[in-house]
Amino acid sequence: MARRRRSAMPERVRVSRRMPPGHVRAPAYLRGKTGVVERALGRFANPEQLAYGLPAGKEPLYRVRFTMAEVWGAAAERPDDTIDAEIFAHWLTPVTERQDAP
Repeated sequence: MARRRRSAMPERVRVSRRMPPGHVRAPAYLRGKTGVVERALGRFANPEQLAYGLPAGKEPLYRVRFTMAEVWGAAAERPDDTIDAEIFAHWLTPVTERQDAP
């Protein structure tokens, strides 16, 4: 049986390229990369705020799937293999077909 994706996020997303100083929860090697939201995981306190003892509201957390080809380009030994990462919504932006076109 196919499982329905329960997410307010669009299916295709791009991880922000920003490189802020300090404690962040988006892996540097995924910044600027495009993936597919595999599922919504719930709402959790933002660890980027908690790391500094700041109040942290709950934010949506998503499991996003990336192909090795997307992450590593021509260096990917197995381009169709995937990696999943749990990324907070404030790091993700929707990707439209028009944006994704060459």
